[in-house]
Amino acid sequence: MPDIVTITFSPSIDKSTSVAELISEKKLKCAQPKLEAGGGGVNIARAIKKLGGVATAVFPSGGYTGKFFNYLLKKEEVPTVIIEVENETKENFVVLEEFTNKQYRFGMPSNALSLEEVNQILYAVSNIKNPKFIIASGSLPPGVPLDIYADLSKIAKNSGAKFFVDTSGEALKYAFNEGAYLIKPNLLELAILAGLEKIEVKDVERVAKELINKNTCEVIVVSLGADGAMLITKNEAHRVEAPKVEAKSTVGAGDSMVAGMVYALSKGFSFEKVLQYGVACGSAATMNRGTELCKKEDVEVLMSVIRGQVSRNLTPDSY
Repeated sequence: MPDIVTITFSPSIDKSTSVAELISEKKLKCAQPKLEAGGGGVNIARAIKKLGGVATAVFPSGGYTGKFFNYLLKKEEVPTVIIEVENETKENFVVLEEFTNKQYRFGMPSNALSLEEVNQILYAVSNIKNPKFIIASGSLPPGVPLDIYADLSKIAKNSGAKFFVDTSGEALKYAFNEGAYLIKPNLLELAILAGLEKIEVKDVERVAKELINKNTCEVIVVSLGADGAMLITKNEAHRVEAPKVEAKSTVGAGDSMVAGMVYALSKGFSFEKVLQYGVACGSAATMNRGTELCKKEDVEVLMSVIRGQVSRNLTPDSY
């Protein structure tokens, strides 16, 4: 039985290519496109596989695009639980303009799920025996109620699993209030959860601990973008600066970060090392073009850099 289970309600086929220059009204010659299975939980499962672990991806799949999506994951040997649905699996598109080195991301609308299809996903997750970690990641398509995280939280508790949520907007509020073990907001999202207009980095530990003390959430990881991240629990606070790399794309960086943290937790790492590994994975993903996720060899190199930074600079007194 799988130790790690990921859930994606809105998977997508991610296509990436490049052109010399984006010019309107002209036929543009694109580079050979790269097609990958995407969506929050799917990307996390794929990244965990790249790191040497195993995660089972649960997701809906429909139409011709769904069949091709399933094929892409099969090629990567990612274990799956597939819920056949009526609507087509969506496609997203990323274009790199080589002249400016700017990246353009085209996200197609999510296709709706019926209530019956949503219940099938919940039923599938509830029938996975004794998982240690259940991760719900990505946006919620039409038809999926915002309180879906309450159902998933109950399933996780009944299974004895830790429940992770990586989402945004109103869905994040519901997830935070429904017993998620770990959430990963950015600074603005943390401010919204705390009922504030904005938060400075120096206030993150205090605000996060106040939220934890009022709630059932145990771990808050705050993404600081290019500045790294912070991990806060009731009794601990750690900050890791992102190593300097040549960033080629930010697509998949957040998913790679979550994958790294889950993988590290599954290995019994300390919270400090969990954060280090997550930041290393997120940074490693930015070193690749298009929608490619982190590579283990890059992660290991960046981990040595991060460990050096932490030993020199980052102590609890520095927050």
